[in-house]
Amino acid sequence: MDWKEILRRRLATPNTEKKSEQELKDEEMDLFTKYYSEWKGDRKNTKEFYKTIPRFYYRLPAEDEVLLQKLREESRAVFLQRKSRELLDNEELQNLWFLLDKHQTPPMIGEEAMINYENFLKVGEKAGPKCKQFFTAKVFAKLLHTDSYGRISIMQFFNYVMRKVWLHQTRIGLSLYDVAGQGYLRESDLENYILELIPTLPQLDGLEKSFYSFYVCTAVRKFFFFLDPLRTGKIKIQDILACSFLDDLLELRDEELSKESQETNWFSAPSALRVYGQYLNLDKDHNGMLSKEELSRYGTATMTNVFLDRVFQECLTYDGEMDYKTYLDFVLALENRKEPAALQYIFKLLDIENKGYLNVFSLNYFFRDEIFDMVKPKDPLKISLQDLINSNQGDTVTTILIDLNGFWTYENREALVANDNENSADLDDT
Repeated sequence: MDWKEILRRRLATPNTEKKSEQELKDEEMDLFTKYYSEWKGDRKNTKEFYKTIPRFYYRLPAEDEVLLQKLREESRAVFLQRKSRELLDNEELQNLWFLLDKHQTPPMIGEEAMINYENFLKVGEKAGPKCKQFFTAKVFAKLLHTDSYGRISIMQFFNYVMRKVWLHQTRIGLSLYDVAGQGYLRESDLENYILELIPTLPQLDGLEKSFYSFYVCTAVRKFFFFLDPLRTGKIKIQDILACSFLDDLLELRDEELSKESQETNWFSAPSALRVYGQYLNLDKDHNGMLSKEELSRYGTATMTNVFLDRVFQECLTYDGEMDYKTYLDFVLALENRKEPAALQYIFKLLDIENKGYLNVFSLNYFFRDEIFDMVKPKDPLKISLQDLINSNQGDTVTTILIDLNGFWTYENREALVANDNENSADLDDT
């Protein structure tokens, strides 16, 4: 019987003798102590009981535990090699394609070969143990769309398998650079990965080795700008695999990559050279850093002084000047203004009171400064009629202030100019 039940019954038993409240409490405590001791005494194998709790924490070796660190690194390498051997190699993928093609289910849809579930399972039995994970009802249902015969596309299924194999291969490759073995890559880890990847990318064959360090910095910065918004200095390998950046980087394996694709790919040689070239052109004193005055010439040189002040207040600088890494964050933010990470970067600059929101004061602060920068009045606190006339910007300023359409036109002037240039080029071609 449970000791709690015994105690309850014992206390419920009527007692003819009248006892004081203190005596009753003492008796209750004595009974509790007695039965609790008996219950605890029955558990003689307490230590054995604790041994059944599964171990869930393994301490990482300290820096001075060199042998343990080496052992951990070797065991991780062996584990990753075993996982790599479990993946389909090229010969096995070719065999899988041959079996799928042999078991296709007519009729074809145009040039698209199809396969039904019965033949799908037959291929799974013949393809070998490595393929077993792909030949499930769940995978078939995932790829089943609108075929009236209940079939799936052989090409879509094979691409699905290829994608899975590629993801596992890439994860294993990235994990080899995970020095801590915690599923993260630090900045130096990702730098080493990309540096060793460069020789395998034909589109980067023309890069001078002296430029490698700048290229790696340019490539790594995009990963950390978008995938490490809290600036922790590390990125989950899962996040790297989930985003499209690695696809863009590995696209450079294509020897026939079009010029248009290279221009829009941040990781291409022309793109990296463009960004670094802009940095060098802005660096007028050639000290390897950018001052506020030098950065003011970025793009169309239309950034306001107050915005530049905020950039140098909030961003990491060295003796008041910006290095290449900080410049890359600045460029990534301005070139990707629709992305949450870029908006977070710009919002922090606009939130001059660090309130987490923009109020009328913040917005007036930036807009007012733009007007004053255009006019450049004698008195920095007020604009006179003569200032407006002397500035040769009177029409633009007044249009912004009195006409919503004029304000929109001014705000989108760069896009409109680019569009006019494109239209002019089209006319020239005709």
